[in-house]
Amino acid sequence: MSYRILLVEDEESIRDLIKLNLEIEDYEVVCLDNGKEVVKTYHQEHFDLILLDVMLPEVDGFQVCEQIRLIDMHIPILMLTAKDAQSDKLTGLKKGADDYLTKPFNLEELLIRIEKLLQRSNPQEKEKIESASFGKNKVNFVTYEATGTKGNFTLTKKEAMLLKLLMDRKSEVISRQQILQAVWGYDVYPSTRTIDNFILSFRKYFEEDPKEPKHFLSVRGVGYKFLE
Repeated sequence: MSYRILLVEDEESIRDLIKLNLEIEDYEVVCLDNGKEVVKTYHQEHFDLILLDVMLPEVDGFQVCEQIRLIDMHIPILMLTAKDAQSDKLTGLKKGADDYLTKPFNLEELLIRIEKLLQRSNPQEKEKIESASFGKNKVNFVTYEATGTKGNFTLTKKEAMLLKLLMDRKSEVISRQQILQAVWGYDVYPSTRTIDNFILSFRKYFEEDPKEPKHFLSVRGVGYKFLE
């Protein structure tokens, strides 16, 4: 099986060199040169590892890493950067990066680090959850079909994305801003009221008593959290 790598690097010469060497090693490589496109592309395609430069136009690699971790806690992320200060390395790791390599770097070392990260990543852990249940409710995140308190129905794509985000981060408080970036991306920010309306819909779909929710809870002034 050929692993798919998302390479995010805005310097064309470096990007082309890395891509060539990865393809020689039989990796399938998708390239981006702008951090703004990463989350949207990640939603649309499957990847086994992300190579992420820090100094990107519009949205930097630290922000991108943070947003990917809202969606997926398991995919390996290796950050590439000209910054070698200890504080920058710590920032990258705190944002969720698994490894950190400073430029200029040895290509053989990069390939070894990629191989090690792929070996360590557990295929069962990082496999995307296709379906889930809580209480008497069931959701299929591939077909968007769901069963709630009033029977069977179909979620919209955005509803399914938001629901999966909440369920993946169960018991954690997720801010409205984090939800907007993870579900809607960087191109369009709807009003935070849009999120509130989605949560109201979830309560109607899945709560025995929407006025006394047990699964979809509001955290005043912050956002929401999901409980099983």
